Amino acid sequence: MREFISISKALSDKNRVRLLLALRKGELCVCQLTELVQLAPSTVSKHLSILWQARLVETRKEGRWMLYKLPGGKAPREVREAISWTRRSLEGDMQIDEDTKRLDRLLKIDREELCSLQSRR
Repeated sequence: MREFISISKALSDKNRVRLLLALRKGELCVCQLTELVQLAPSTVSKHLSILWQARLVETRKEGRWMLYKLPGGKAPREVREAISWTRRSLEGDMQIDEDTKRLDRLLKIDREELCSLQSRR
């Protein structure tokens, strides 16, 4: 029951769902995700923490970057099914489609350059 509640809570926020689905493109750093959803870095980090607690994302640290990705095949069945259901349910959603296009443009910018730009704002 606890895992179900945790996953449900994580998926109950539009921005967390947007962040989760952005990770379909692969591993992303907080700077890239922050730029995508246009929220404060602390807000994005809090959303990512909730997704991580629900085991919907995995993390790793690389130098100064915290990187996030969707969990691999060894993730619990409930997690894999929740991600799959979310993807199917939002296929063709206007916001998700816009995010995908925006993310494609963001991925063309060097990660270090993007993080540097954000820190100067």
